[in-house]
Amino acid sequence: MNFAEIKALDDAYVLQTYGRNQVAISHGHGAVLYDTEGRKYIDFTSGIGVCSLGYANENWAQAIYNQAMRVGHISNLFYTEPYARLASKLVPASGMSGVFFGNSGAEANEGMIKVARKYSYEKYGQGRAAIITLKNSFHGRTITTLKATGQDHFHNYFFPFTEGFRYAIANDLESLQAQAGDDVCAVMMELIQGEGGVNPLQKDYVQAVARLCAEKDWLLLVDEVQTGIGRTGTLFAFQQFDIQPDVVTFAKGIAGGLPFGGFLTNEKCRTVLRSGDHGSTFGGNPIAAAAANVVLDTLTPDFLAQVKENGQYLRDGIASLQSPYVSGIRGMGLMLGVGVQGMAHKELKNRLMDQGLLALTAGKDTLRLLPPLVITKEELDQGLDIMAKVMRV
Repeated sequence: MNFAEIKALDDAYVLQTYGRNQVAISHGHGAVLYDTEGRKYIDFTSGIGVCSLGYANENWAQAIYNQAMRVGHISNLFYTEPYARLASKLVPASGMSGVFFGNSGAEANEGMIKVARKYSYEKYGQGRAAIITLKNSFHGRTITTLKATGQDHFHNYFFPFTEGFRYAIANDLESLQAQAGDDVCAVMMELIQGEGGVNPLQKDYVQAVARLCAEKDWLLLVDEVQTGIGRTGTLFAFQQFDIQPDVVTFAKGIAGGLPFGGFLTNEKCRTVLRSGDHGSTFGGNPIAAAAANVVLDTLTPDFLAQVKENGQYLRDGIASLQSPYVSGIRGMGLMLGVGVQGMAHKELKNRLMDQGLLALTAGKDTLRLLPPLVITKEELDQGLDIMAKVMRV
């Protein structure tokens, strides 16, 4: 099918909830994609951070095929090998104690919120369920995670929202302390606010919040849906902040393109959720878990070091453009935000796409770059050449 035919079906039958780019992707390899008309694109999006191993990765595809030919799904009423092997790798590598597998980032964050509230209820009783999150955060699109999100424009239309969330200013400990009270059970934060503009939190602030949580027996909840699974150059971003969360979520890149997510708990929270407290029909799906095993096996120390190196290479390359449209570059590893001035960030994104580079936007003025973790320097150079063509005056 060509683009026009695909778009016609979408218009006729699909709810119009997405502002799609006017491109239909056909196939790809590595960090390169092709549309249905044969045009080539360097991909700096990886499906919003999902396609960690890029496209047409043979090991990943073979693992999916092999598992599909054995059993595709059997439910959590039975044990299967792929999720058990995955857990045995993910838990020790994270320094956590146990893991729950689900399907998505929003679902993972919902589960993390349930852990915090049940932990507090069992220890302190009713009335201690409030969670402090940060302004400009984003935690998902379910009713509860929308309310956890610290951006006012998400708090519309879908009333009534789940109660029990308050918002503090990021990197401002006094603001967070002002939200404290006897009803608080946890603090929930992204270490880099992705959708909010790719804004990294300050290390000393994060550590101060961790100390405050320990002092007050609030759970420290870290949303690593976007930053986790190698995106920042370590398995989890929290490992670069020298903290250990009580609960941390993951999704996006864990299965390299299949729906998968979950959360990890420390020893203190390992037994909070017991049989019947939580579940997910597709959680730990054998095919998705088989794909996730390939992703984790790929994230060796040398590979993660290369992610950091390539991230710095991309950052330096953008800085060297000396573009009047760039107001700053921030981020970690291969999660970068480019501040945009003198042009709307969506217009810049579209101009880059027209020249063969796919990028994302975030916040009000940020170009967000999330290339596949396997991207080569040659592919980065091709992307930088396009940026130079579009962004230099």
